[in-house]
Amino acid sequence: MSMSFASRLGIEHPLIQAPMAGSTSPALVTAVSNAGALGSLGAGYLEPQAILDQAAQIRAVGDRPYAIGLFVLPDEFEADMAAVAKAREQLDALMEREGLDARTSLPTRWAPRFSDQFAALCEARPAVASFAFGVIAPAQLRELRQRDIYVIGTATTVAEARAWADAGADAVSLQGAEAGGHRGTFLHEAEDAMIGLFALLPLAVRAMESLGREVPLIAAGGIMDGRGMLAAEALGAAASQLGTAFLTCPECPAATAWKQDLPGVEAHQVTTIRGFSGRAARGRRNRFVEAMPQAAQGLPYPVLNALTAPLRRAAAAAGRGDLLSEWCGQAAGLVRPQPAAELVARLMHEYRLAKRSLAR
Repeated sequence: MSMSFASRLGIEHPLIQAPMAGSTSPALVTAVSNAGALGSLGAGYLEPQAILDQAAQIRAVGDRPYAIGLFVLPDEFEADMAAVAKAREQLDALMEREGLDARTSLPTRWAPRFSDQFAALCEARPAVASFAFGVIAPAQLRELRQRDIYVIGTATTVAEARAWADAGADAVSLQGAEAGGHRGTFLHEAEDAMIGLFALLPLAVRAMESLGREVPLIAAGGIMDGRGMLAAEALGAAASQLGTAFLTCPECPAATAWKQDLPGVEAHQVTTIRGFSGRAARGRRNRFVEAMPQAAQGLPYPVLNALTAPLRRAAAAAGRGDLLSEWCGQAAGLVRPQPAAELVARLMHEYRLAKRSLAR
Protein backbone atom coordinates (compact mmCIF):
# COMPACT_ATOMS: atom_id res chain seq x y z
CA MET A 1 0.00 0.00 0.00
CA SER A 2 2.93 2.35 0.69
CA MET A 3 3.82 2.82 -2.96
CA SER A 4 0.20 3.21 -4.08
CA PHE A 5 -0.20 5.93 -1.44
CA ALA A 6 2.92 7.68 -2.70
CA SER A 7 1.76 7.37 -6.30
CA ARG A 8 -1.62 8.88 -5.45
CA LEU A 9 0.11 11.96 -4.03
CA GLY A 10 2.70 12.16 -6.80
CA ILE A 11 5.66 11.64 -4.45
CA GLU A 12 8.48 9.11 -4.72
CA HIS A 13 8.77 7.99 -1.11
CA PRO A 14 6.22 6.93 1.55
CA LEU A 15 7.60 9.65 3.81
CA ILE A 16 5.96 12.80 5.16
CA GLN A 17 7.68 15.61 7.02
CA ALA A 18 5.27 16.50 9.83
CA PRO A 19 3.45 19.88 9.71
CA MET A 20 5.04 21.26 12.88
CA ALA A 21 3.40 24.64 13.55
CA GLY A 22 6.03 27.28 14.23
CA SER A 23 8.86 24.94 13.20
CA THR A 24 8.43 24.68 9.45
CA SER A 25 9.42 27.09 6.71
CA PRO A 26 9.04 27.25 2.94
CA ALA A 27 12.73 26.27 2.69
CA LEU A 28 12.17 23.09 4.72
CA VAL A 29 9.00 22.17 2.85
CA THR A 30 10.56 22.60 -0.59
CA ALA A 31 13.75 20.76 0.37
CA VAL A 32 11.74 17.75 1.51
CA SER A 33 9.34 17.80 -1.42
CA ASN A 34 12.11 18.24 -3.98
CA ALA A 35 13.83 15.20 -2.44
CA GLY A 36 10.79 13.07 -3.29
CA ALA A 37 8.95 13.03 0.06
CA LEU A 38 6.00 15.19 1.13
CA GLY A 39 6.98 18.48 2.76
CA SER A 40 4.39 20.01 5.08
CA LEU A 41 3.86 23.62 6.12
CA GLY A 42 2.60 23.76 9.71
CA ALA A 43 0.23 26.73 9.47
CA GLY A 44 -1.67 26.40 12.74
CA TYR A 45 -0.31 29.71 14.09
CA LEU A 46 -0.27 31.63 10.82
CA GLU A 47 -2.64 34.41 9.83
CA PRO A 48 -4.35 33.86 6.44
CA GLN A 49 -2.09 36.25 4.52
CA ALA A 50 1.00 34.57 5.94
CA ILE A 51 -0.33 31.21 4.72
CA LEU A 52 -0.76 32.65 1.23
CA ASP A 53 2.66 34.32 1.29
CA GLN A 54 4.47 31.16 2.40
CA ALA A 55 2.55 29.02 -0.08
CA ALA A 56 3.65 31.43 -2.83
CA GLN A 57 7.28 31.02 -1.72
CA ILE A 58 6.92 27.24 -1.91
CA ARG A 59 5.38 27.40 -5.40
CA ALA A 60 8.14 29.76 -6.58
CA VAL A 61 10.78 27.09 -5.97
CA GLY A 62 9.01 24.23 -7.76
CA ASP A 63 5.79 22.43 -8.46
CA ARG A 64 6.28 19.32 -6.30
CA PRO A 65 3.34 18.23 -4.08
CA TYR A 66 3.28 19.63 -0.55
CA ALA A 67 0.88 19.84 2.37
CA ILE A 68 -0.53 22.57 4.58
CA GLY A 69 -1.51 21.59 8.13
CA LEU A 70 -4.07 23.41 10.28
CA PHE A 71 -5.57 23.09 13.77
CA VAL A 72 -9.35 22.64 13.78
CA LEU A 73 -10.52 25.24 16.31
CA PRO A 74 -13.52 27.49 16.97
CA ASP A 75 -13.31 30.92 15.40
CA GLU A 76 -13.85 32.66 18.73
CA PHE A 77 -12.60 32.00 22.26
CA GLU A 78 -13.78 33.33 25.60
CA ALA A 79 -11.32 33.58 28.44
CA ASP A 80 -11.70 33.98 32.19
CA MET A 81 -10.03 37.38 32.44
CA ALA A 82 -9.49 37.12 36.19
CA ALA A 83 -7.59 33.87 35.63
CA VAL A 84 -5.71 35.50 32.75
CA ALA A 85 -4.65 38.40 35.01
CA LYS A 86 -3.38 36.01 37.68
CA ALA A 87 -1.46 33.94 35.15
CA ARG A 88 0.08 37.06 33.62
CA GLU A 89 1.28 38.19 37.02
CA GLN A 90 2.97 34.86 37.71
CA LEU A 91 4.45 34.57 34.20
CA ASP A 92 5.86 38.10 34.41
CA ALA A 93 7.40 37.26 37.79
CA LEU A 94 8.98 34.14 36.28
CA MET A 95 10.47 36.13 33.42
CA GLU A 96 11.86 38.69 35.83
CA ARG A 97 13.46 35.97 37.96
CA GLU A 98 15.04 34.46 34.87
CA GLY A 99 16.44 37.77 33.69
CA LEU A 100 14.26 38.14 30.58
CA ASP A 101 13.10 41.66 29.71
CA ALA A 102 9.89 40.58 27.95
CA ARG A 103 6.52 40.65 29.70
CA THR A 104 3.10 39.29 28.81
CA SER A 105 0.47 41.32 27.00
CA LEU A 106 -3.12 40.86 25.86
CA PRO A 107 -3.26 40.01 22.14
CA THR A 108 -5.89 41.38 19.78
CA ARG A 109 -7.02 37.79 19.23
CA TRP A 110 -6.09 34.62 21.06
CA ALA A 111 -5.53 32.80 17.75
CA PRO A 112 -6.22 33.25 14.03
CA ARG A 113 -9.76 32.40 12.89
CA PHE A 114 -9.84 28.87 11.60
CA SER A 115 -12.45 29.72 8.96
CA ASP A 116 -10.13 32.41 7.56
CA GLN A 117 -7.14 30.05 7.64
CA PHE A 118 -9.21 27.41 5.86
CA ALA A 119 -10.18 29.90 3.15
CA ALA A 120 -6.50 30.75 2.66
CA LEU A 121 -5.63 27.06 2.43
CA CYS A 122 -8.27 26.58 -0.26
CA GLU A 123 -6.89 29.56 -2.17
CA ALA A 124 -3.32 28.26 -1.86
CA ARG A 125 -4.51 24.89 -3.16
CA PRO A 126 -1.78 22.56 -1.92
CA ALA A 127 -1.83 18.93 -2.98
CA VAL A 128 -2.62 17.88 0.59
CA ALA A 129 -4.41 19.43 3.57
CA SER A 130 -3.90 17.90 7.01
CA PHE A 131 -5.84 18.67 10.17
CA ALA A 132 -5.47 18.09 13.90
CA PHE A 133 -7.54 18.81 17.05
CA GLY A 134 -10.84 17.85 15.43
CA VAL A 135 -12.78 16.86 12.31
CA ILE A 136 -13.65 19.43 9.68
CA ALA A 137 -17.26 20.05 8.66
CA PRO A 138 -18.86 18.21 5.69
CA ALA A 139 -19.09 21.46 3.72
CA GLN A 140 -15.37 22.08 4.25
CA LEU A 141 -14.53 18.57 3.09
CA ARG A 142 -16.63 19.12 -0.05
CA GLU A 143 -14.78 22.36 -0.71
CA LEU A 144 -11.44 20.56 -0.55
CA ARG A 145 -12.77 17.81 -2.81
CA GLN A 146 -13.79 20.40 -5.41
CA ARG A 147 -10.18 21.59 -5.48
CA ASP A 148 -8.79 18.05 -5.66
CA ILE A 149 -6.98 18.51 -2.33
CA TYR A 150 -6.15 15.25 -0.57
CA VAL A 151 -7.35 15.27 3.06
CA ILE A 152 -5.44 13.76 5.98
CA GLY A 153 -6.98 13.76 9.46
CA THR A 154 -5.01 13.26 12.69
CA ALA A 155 -6.16 10.63 15.20
CA THR A 156 -4.74 9.40 18.50
CA THR A 157 -7.23 6.56 19.05
CA VAL A 158 -9.18 4.05 16.97
CA ALA A 159 -12.40 5.98 17.67
CA GLU A 160 -10.85 9.16 16.28
CA ALA A 161 -9.57 7.28 13.23
CA ARG A 162 -13.12 6.02 12.62
CA ALA A 163 -14.48 9.55 13.02
CA TRP A 164 -12.16 10.83 10.31
CA ALA A 165 -12.90 7.86 8.05
CA ASP A 166 -16.64 8.38 8.52
CA ALA A 167 -16.19 12.06 7.66
CA GLY A 168 -14.62 11.05 4.35
CA ALA A 169 -10.91 11.71 4.91
CA ASP A 170 -8.62 10.27 2.25
CA ALA A 171 -6.12 9.08 4.88
CA VAL A 172 -5.64 9.12 8.64
CA SER A 173 -2.42 10.03 10.42
CA LEU A 174 -2.11 7.97 13.61
CA GLN A 175 -0.30 9.98 16.27
CA GLY A 176 1.18 7.56 18.76
CA ALA A 177 2.02 8.49 22.33
CA GLU A 178 5.68 8.75 21.27
CA ALA A 179 4.99 11.73 19.02
CA GLY A 180 6.35 15.16 19.88
CA GLY A 181 4.36 18.38 19.94
CA HIS A 182 0.68 18.96 20.57
CA ARG A 183 -1.56 15.94 20.94
CA GLY A 184 -4.23 15.79 18.24
CA THR A 185 -6.77 14.20 20.58
CA PHE A 186 -10.36 15.43 20.20
CA LEU A 187 -12.74 12.68 21.40
CA HIS A 188 -11.03 11.86 24.69
CA GLU A 189 -8.97 13.32 27.48
CA ALA A 190 -5.37 13.51 26.32
CA GLU A 191 -4.27 11.24 29.17
CA ASP A 192 -6.67 8.53 27.95
CA ALA A 193 -5.30 8.67 24.41
CA MET A 194 -1.62 8.02 25.04
CA ILE A 195 -1.51 4.80 23.01
CA GLY A 196 1.81 3.57 21.67
CA LEU A 197 2.07 3.76 17.89
CA PHE A 198 2.83 0.10 17.32
CA ALA A 199 -0.19 -0.94 19.37
CA LEU A 200 -2.43 1.66 17.74
CA LEU A 201 -1.54 0.75 14.15
CA PRO A 202 -2.88 -2.84 14.02
CA LEU A 203 -5.97 -1.83 15.98
CA ALA A 204 -6.68 0.94 13.50
CA VAL A 205 -5.95 -1.34 10.52
CA ARG A 206 -8.62 -3.75 11.72
CA ALA A 207 -11.07 -0.88 12.27
CA MET A 208 -10.48 0.52 8.77
CA GLU A 209 -10.90 -2.94 7.19
CA SER A 210 -14.29 -3.24 8.86
CA LEU A 211 -15.45 -0.15 6.96
CA GLY A 212 -15.21 -1.99 3.66
CA ARG A 213 -13.04 0.61 1.96
CA GLU A 214 -9.36 1.37 1.90
CA VAL A 215 -8.29 4.21 4.20
CA PRO A 216 -4.50 4.57 4.19
CA LEU A 217 -2.96 4.95 7.63
CA ILE A 218 0.10 7.11 8.27
CA ALA A 219 2.38 6.24 11.19
CA ALA A 220 3.54 9.14 13.37
CA GLY A 221 5.43 9.04 16.64
CA GLY A 222 8.97 8.06 17.59
CA ILE A 223 10.11 7.06 14.09
CA MET A 224 13.63 8.39 13.49
CA ASP A 225 15.17 6.14 10.84
CA GLY A 226 14.41 3.85 7.90
CA ARG A 227 14.11 0.78 10.11
CA GLY A 228 11.27 2.44 12.00
CA MET A 229 9.56 3.28 8.72
CA LEU A 230 9.74 -0.34 7.61
CA ALA A 231 8.47 -1.56 10.98
CA ALA A 232 5.46 0.76 10.67
CA GLU A 233 4.82 -0.50 7.16
CA ALA A 234 4.91 -4.11 8.42
CA LEU A 235 2.12 -3.23 10.85
CA GLY A 236 -0.05 -1.74 8.11
CA ALA A 237 1.11 1.86 7.62
CA ALA A 238 1.00 3.26 4.09
CA ALA A 239 3.58 5.93 4.99
CA SER A 240 5.52 7.33 7.91
CA GLN A 241 5.35 10.90 9.18
CA LEU A 242 8.47 12.22 10.91
CA GLY A 243 8.72 15.51 12.75
CA THR A 244 11.46 15.47 15.38
CA ALA A 245 13.90 13.96 12.87
CA PHE A 246 13.68 17.18 10.80
CA LEU A 247 14.00 19.66 13.69
CA THR A 248 17.80 19.84 13.48
CA CYS A 249 17.90 20.41 9.72
CA PRO A 250 19.36 23.83 8.82
CA GLU A 251 16.17 24.66 6.89
CA CYS A 252 14.07 24.24 10.06
CA PRO A 253 13.38 27.58 11.82
CA ALA A 254 13.38 26.08 15.34
CA ALA A 255 15.41 28.07 17.86
CA THR A 256 19.15 27.35 17.89
CA ALA A 257 19.14 26.50 21.60
CA TRP A 258 16.33 23.99 21.02
CA LYS A 259 18.27 22.32 18.20
CA GLN A 260 21.38 22.14 20.34
CA ASP A 261 19.51 20.51 23.23
CA LEU A 262 17.86 17.76 21.18
CA PRO A 263 20.80 15.33 20.77
CA GLY A 264 21.19 15.18 24.55
CA VAL A 265 17.53 14.53 25.37
CA GLU A 266 17.15 11.37 27.47
CA ALA A 267 14.08 9.20 26.85
CA HIS A 268 12.82 9.73 30.42
CA GLN A 269 12.96 13.51 29.97
CA VAL A 270 10.23 13.53 27.30
CA THR A 271 6.95 14.20 29.01
CA THR A 272 3.44 15.58 28.51
CA ILE A 273 3.32 19.33 29.12
CA ARG A 274 0.37 21.75 29.37
CA GLY A 275 2.09 24.79 30.87
CA PHE A 276 3.25 26.38 27.63
CA SER A 277 0.00 26.35 25.65
CA GLY A 278 -2.82 24.96 27.78
CA ARG A 279 -3.05 21.87 25.59
CA ALA A 280 -1.27 18.57 26.17
CA ALA A 281 1.96 18.40 24.18
CA ARG A 282 5.03 16.19 24.27
CA GLY A 283 8.45 17.67 24.80
CA ARG A 284 11.54 17.95 26.96
CA ARG A 285 11.16 18.49 30.69
CA ASN A 286 13.23 21.62 31.23
CA ARG A 287 13.52 24.58 33.59
CA PHE A 288 10.19 26.08 32.56
CA VAL A 289 8.34 22.79 32.98
CA GLU A 290 9.68 22.48 36.52
CA ALA A 291 8.91 26.11 37.38
CA MET A 292 5.67 26.69 35.44
CA PRO A 293 3.31 28.99 37.39
CA GLN A 294 0.37 27.24 39.04
CA ALA A 295 -2.14 29.80 37.75
CA ALA A 296 -1.00 29.26 34.17
CA GLN A 297 -1.71 25.53 34.28
CA GLY A 298 -5.47 26.06 34.41
CA LEU A 299 -5.75 28.25 31.31
CA PRO A 300 -6.92 26.57 28.09
CA TYR A 301 -5.44 26.57 24.60
CA PRO A 302 -4.98 28.93 22.79
CA VAL A 303 -5.23 31.50 25.61
CA LEU A 304 -2.16 30.30 27.48
CA ASN A 305 -0.30 29.77 24.21
CA ALA A 306 -0.76 33.46 23.39
CA LEU A 307 0.30 34.58 26.88
CA THR A 308 3.54 32.58 26.90
CA ALA A 309 4.53 33.68 23.38
CA PRO A 310 6.60 36.69 24.59
CA LEU A 311 8.46 34.45 27.05
CA ARG A 312 9.27 31.92 24.35
CA ARG A 313 10.45 34.61 21.91
CA ALA A 314 12.65 36.21 24.57
CA ALA A 315 14.05 32.83 25.61
CA ALA A 316 14.91 31.98 22.00
CA ALA A 317 16.64 35.35 21.52
CA ALA A 318 18.63 34.82 24.71
CA GLY A 319 19.63 31.27 23.81
CA ARG A 320 17.67 29.92 26.78
CA GLY A 321 16.51 26.48 25.62
CA ASP A 322 15.58 25.70 29.22
CA LEU A 323 12.70 28.20 28.95
CA LEU A 324 11.50 27.15 25.49
CA SER A 325 8.73 24.76 24.53
CA GLU A 326 11.21 22.15 23.34
CA TRP A 327 8.68 19.88 21.65
CA CYS A 328 10.14 16.54 20.62
CA GLY A 329 9.25 12.89 20.26
CA GLN A 330 10.28 10.03 22.50
CA ALA A 331 13.42 9.19 20.50
CA ALA A 332 14.68 12.78 20.17
CA GLY A 333 18.22 11.75 21.10
CA LEU A 334 18.48 10.01 17.72
CA VAL A 335 18.34 13.26 15.71
CA ARG A 336 20.98 13.61 13.00
CA PRO A 337 21.67 17.23 12.05
CA GLN A 338 21.99 17.49 8.27
CA PRO A 339 20.27 19.21 5.34
CA ALA A 340 16.70 18.04 4.80
CA ALA A 341 17.33 16.55 1.35
CA GLU A 342 20.23 14.52 2.71
CA LEU A 343 18.08 13.30 5.59
CA VAL A 344 15.35 12.15 3.20
CA ALA A 345 17.93 10.26 1.13
CA ARG A 346 19.44 8.73 4.27
CA LEU A 347 16.07 7.62 5.61
CA MET A 348 15.13 5.95 2.34
CA HIS A 349 18.56 4.27 2.08
CA GLU A 350 18.07 2.86 5.58
CA TYR A 351 14.55 1.77 4.66
CA ARG A 352 15.80 -0.14 1.60
CA LEU A 353 18.68 -1.73 3.53
CA ALA A 354 16.29 -2.90 6.25
CA LYS A 355 13.92 -4.32 3.66
CA ARG A 356 16.73 -6.25 1.94
CA SER A 357 18.01 -7.52 5.27
CA LEU A 358 14.60 -8.97 6.17
CA ALA A 359 14.27 -10.59 2.76
CA ARG A 360 17.38 -12.75 3.29
